[in-house]
Amino acid sequence: MSSRRRVVVTGLGTVNPIALSVPEYWQGLLAGKSGIAPLTLLDVTHFKVKFGGEVKGYDPTKTIEPREVRRLDRFCHFALTAAAEAIADSGLDVGKLDPFRAGVILGSGIGGIAEFEEGVTVLNAKGPGRVSPFVIPKMIANSAAGNISIKYNLRGPNTTVSTACSSAAHALGDAMRQIRDGFADVMVSGGSEAAIAPIGLAGFIQCKALSENNADPTHASRPFDKNRDGFVLSEGAGILVLEEYERAKARGATIYCEICGCGNTADAFHITAPHEDGSGAAEAMVQAMKEAGWNPADVQYVNAHGTSTPLGDVAETKAVKRAFGDHAKKLMISSTKSLIGHLLGASGGVEAIACALSLKHGAVHPTINLDNQDVDAGCDLDYIPNTARQVRVSKVLSNSFGFGGHNCSLALAAV
Repeated sequence: MSSRRRVVVTGLGTVNPIALSVPEYWQGLLAGKSGIAPLTLLDVTHFKVKFGGEVKGYDPTKTIEPREVRRLDRFCHFALTAAAEAIADSGLDVGKLDPFRAGVILGSGIGGIAEFEEGVTVLNAKGPGRVSPFVIPKMIANSAAGNISIKYNLRGPNTTVSTACSSAAHALGDAMRQIRDGFADVMVSGGSEAAIAPIGLAGFIQCKALSENNADPTHASRPFDKNRDGFVLSEGAGILVLEEYERAKARGATIYCEICGCGNTADAFHITAPHEDGSGAAEAMVQAMKEAGWNPADVQYVNAHGTSTPLGDVAETKAVKRAFGDHAKKLMISSTKSLIGHLLGASGGVEAIACALSLKHGAVHPTINLDNQDVDAGCDLDYIPNTARQVRVSKVLSNSFGFGGHNCSLALAAV
């Protein structure tokens, strides 16, 4: 461990259902602001679910050339905008970087699904000769990482992770290891998603994954609550700049936190449901702590995957108890998804940002809408119900679990 290089976070950027910038995001998190509302991006007349977490008031041309906007899918817009904020926040002069020592690893569970759907519609209505030449480059999941690389001349490691809802967390773990193991000095990482499209919404409805609380969208995402009935489909991006510690310190960078470990496991159980005993998720947390060199008692806070699904919240609570033993009762736990819904492959990015801000500023955000904690189902831990806490934390975990049984847990620490 001593020979491995330390990896720190020096820049943050996001667009999500409660914010178009990181300061606005932090303010919204602490205030317990919900970003869930009736959908406006599509006609939901014939859909059973009519609400979600849209990015509101967003104008991509403020950060992207109008000509490029037309050539990119919405999930790429989000990624480029969040990356611009993160790089500016980091204070890096990208023009002075060794381009082969700086790279991009992003996560996206679905990629350009809206563009794919539109292309198929044109194909069926007008024939193959009318399909846009930009369909493929706009829809492929790696286009966000590729376009960030092109914009900033980042020529080092460049990959895209697609592990459903754990994509961004896995991307951050991979980026951390590129720096730790000496293959890069700076990495742009996180995730982006824009799946609020007719086929995306319909598909998740048919999976029976979504909340159907159309009467009260603001309270639909209610992790660990007895009345939870599914997750809320949302969109956005969370991008972080990772940097080798000594390099960041030498240039006087603002350091938000250190990424100390990453645990990766599989449930090997079901394509959508989590393993009911939480064993895979628990092992991911154990691995993250082991790589960080921590004991369970060292951790004060866990940012839960916390999707607000009947099965998922119970399984995650079992996983926390399995990983932490008696210390589970002393942990603070909260779900960012209670405020912003589920950003699918981008979730691990926006949630890692929440953790970084907690470590930097000494506060943890609440799990909102937690009015009737589901103790009968075993959800009996401290989920920080409804009100933020001003409390100093030094070691935290951020959990992300995805369809297909993918589990990822990140270990982050104050510096």
